[in-house]
Amino acid sequence: MTHAHIALELPGINLAEQLTTAVLVLDAQLQVSCFNTACCALLGIGEKRLQHQYFPGLFQYSDLSAAQLVSTLNTKQGFGISDVHCVMPDGRHLLLDMTATWLETEQPSLVMELRQVDQQRKISMESLQQHQHLAARELIRGLAHEIKNPLGGLRGAAQLLEESLNEEQKEYTQLIIAQADRLRNLVDRLLGPYKPPHKVVSNLHEIIERVSQLAQMDNPNAVQFIRDYDPSIPDFSLDPELLEQALLNIVRNAQQVLIQGGQIVMQSRILHQHTIHGRRHKLVAVIRVIDNGPGIPPAIKDTLFYPMVSGKPGGTGLGLSISQTLIHQHGGWIDCDSWPGRTEFTLYLPISAEGA
Repeated sequence: MTHAHIALELPGINLAEQLTTAVLVLDAQLQVSCFNTACCALLGIGEKRLQHQYFPGLFQYSDLSAAQLVSTLNTKQGFGISDVHCVMPDGRHLLLDMTATWLETEQPSLVMELRQVDQQRKISMESLQQHQHLAARELIRGLAHEIKNPLGGLRGAAQLLEESLNEEQKEYTQLIIAQADRLRNLVDRLLGPYKPPHKVVSNLHEIIERVSQLAQMDNPNAVQFIRDYDPSIPDFSLDPELLEQALLNIVRNAQQVLIQGGQIVMQSRILHQHTIHGRRHKLVAVIRVIDNGPGIPPAIKDTLFYPMVSGKPGGTGLGLSISQTLIHQHGGWIDCDSWPGRTEFTLYLPISAEGA
């Protein structure tokens, strides 16, 4: 134990070292002055490197700003924040519950408690998002059918009326018919794919390559595509057409936000014993689409996969909703992590024993 460790002792026992929660103390300059062993384990940083480090600088990105910590020091009011998204310099993602308590000493200090909640929160959020997505789809389907029925009658009435009008007046009925057709097309897109997947044993990388080629054929901003594939992924049962559509929607979105150019990484990996929708799978194929664009606006992060939600001017917000539905039909899921300078969509596809 070094002098940097927090001392909270009973006779012969340092209680801070027995805690599974990471605890550290920040000085007035937000530098780490004391910490326990759990802190090193959580952050993946050794004792010598952690000592005197500027706390916000420990992360490549964090939802918690230095200004919030400074404000706590100045106001002497602590805080507790749940689900703080942090990215370590090595690319690891951490979801943390953070608590800060003002400490009255010779110099103003903060006691920080960090508790990792990634796995349990991820499973809980995935389950909640799944139910919300299904509920939203059913609501949209109900509304779409209610719209299509009177729309058909409206269009038919306009066609009948047109037969008794002169050429000048027909301009108005043609406008009604054109707008009715436009609304019908929008409703059909809202309903999304309705056919069940036609699964065949396929090579995942061939599909990713086709999507990359299609995207590069229409690439006005000269976005660079980088491949990073895991050759150990076996061929397995899926619907190539539906997966291609789901992946292309995501890649197109990434291209559209990279208006100044940039890069998109197409990455594949394999996971062992991974849980999707509460069910554990022995093997899961993972596809990641990573861009270095501006990131997703915080206001739409939680509703990103809802129909009609878009961060682009004039966007319909249907692409990601349809992609989520298509992957859901494969028993999979799409997740997203985003912060300024990086957006990462991750597609999880279970590999069934009979289909591998």
